[in-house]
Amino acid sequence: MQTIEDLLTVGRLLRHESPRRNGESFGILLAEKLLRVRDRQGCTVRLKANAAQRKFELRRRPSNIVLKARQMGITTWVAGQFFLKTITGPGVLTVQVAHTREAAEGIFQIVQRMWENLPPNLREGPLQRSRANVGQMVFPGLDSEYRVVSAAEENAGRGMTIQNLHCSELGRWPGDAAATLAGLRAALVPGGECCIESTPQGAYGCFYEQWMNAGNAGTIRHFFPWWMEPAYTAQPARDLSAEEIELMQEKGLSARQIGYRRGLEQSFRGLRAQEFAEDAVSCFKASGQCCFEIEKVEATLLQAPQPLHTRRGGALQIWLPPLPGKEYLVAVDTAGGGSEGDYAAVQVIELSSGLQCAELRERIGTLELARVAAQLGREYRGPADVAMICVERNNHGAGVLAYLDATERYPRVYEHDGVAGWLTSAGSKPRMISRIGALLEERADLFMSARLLEECRTFVLGSGGKTGAAQGAHDDCLMAMAVAQAVRAERLGSGRRA
Repeated sequence: MQTIEDLLTVGRLLRHESPRRNGESFGILLAEKLLRVRDRQGCTVRLKANAAQRKFELRRRPSNIVLKARQMGITTWVAGQFFLKTITGPGVLTVQVAHTREAAEGIFQIVQRMWENLPPNLREGPLQRSRANVGQMVFPGLDSEYRVVSAAEENAGRGMTIQNLHCSELGRWPGDAAATLAGLRAALVPGGECCIESTPQGAYGCFYEQWMNAGNAGTIRHFFPWWMEPAYTAQPARDLSAEEIELMQEKGLSARQIGYRRGLEQSFRGLRAQEFAEDAVSCFKASGQCCFEIEKVEATLLQAPQPLHTRRGGALQIWLPPLPGKEYLVAVDTAGGGSEGDYAAVQVIELSSGLQCAELRERIGTLELARVAAQLGREYRGPADVAMICVERNNHGAGVLAYLDATERYPRVYEHDGVAGWLTSAGSKPRMISRIGALLEERADLFMSARLLEECRTFVLGSGGKTGAAQGAHDDCLMAMAVAQAVRAERLGSGRRA
């Protein structure tokens, strides 16, 4: 290839159905001829497609999602294929998005090395760069550009017109990963290529949702277990267990691979199935640190009933109407009421059983939240004139309590030690969450709401032992229910004093 015209001819072959030669795709042949990478020993060598890279390339389509074990070479391969498409097409913008700035710099070094090791007649001719700073290459002869950015950057990829999009380690993106991904996809031109890849990070979050919904979205799933990497071997295992023998027979593994697997068990323990995936189900369920039994939550979620009716555009869902003689509790978890961020949530439970009757989840201000809570309290009044309302008084709770008193003149508000509202503290929260976990195990039929159960699935143990919603998830319905069940337990344990 000597001229722009030669590059464009190659580009047309890459963009269309890949011609075969001896069973290889044109993309594999071109990558192995032109591209150089750094191997595990730190040497610059010719790129040679491994088993996972080859399988991915032969199944690759315009929309792809990759679930993989660590260090399978998929990021390098996608970088190489997108680099080839960038240097062989006019007006191409390729964007790779990594989960951290450090990871973005690492990916860019991979692409930089590929360019530096192209034949001199290409680097100094049609592929001469006008700009090559950290994270960006511009090829003026083709009017094409290659960028590597971090998902941590504000508005990453927005305002661009992207032909090739690679989202690396989506499961570890910071902030609202779903919103960042949506913005990037909006910038992808019709017919552009998108590849999402990640190791698993719990049965929750953006990557998990993208993987589970891939079939509905017309996206090709690619799964690569750890044993597809030839380097993952160790001393042959002896005294094989029944599980190991079954795995060897089913997957065609060697005793040396089983020896490596035993080493993984010692090094990674409970995270082995996450970091070195063996199947596309257990790797999610073994990863992350959900505070509840994930299998129980998901089984309950599958059986969650549809609400009897809804109000407020679906924000208020009602499963069980008030019944004569029953006593009810209305629990309120407050929020700021902005268009983004947390929701306000209200749970209505039947007091004697703890059964969930109604649920509100909506971004509304404190005055409107007080009004809706009061309406529900009057609707589910039971033997008394009104149901008891319990407001979590943390954060904006004081405002809701003030409106219940001054505006709604609501006569029955929960108090503790003479102070209105429930205080969720470092001391009370673990007990509240443990109670929800026990109810999920013993009385999961108490919970009707799919929204609530989805939040249970994404409620995780974080650094320092703190619990809360995973990145990009919410816990408002869960915390409102935790308040409701805590107050119920307190009242039943104290002779149901009002």
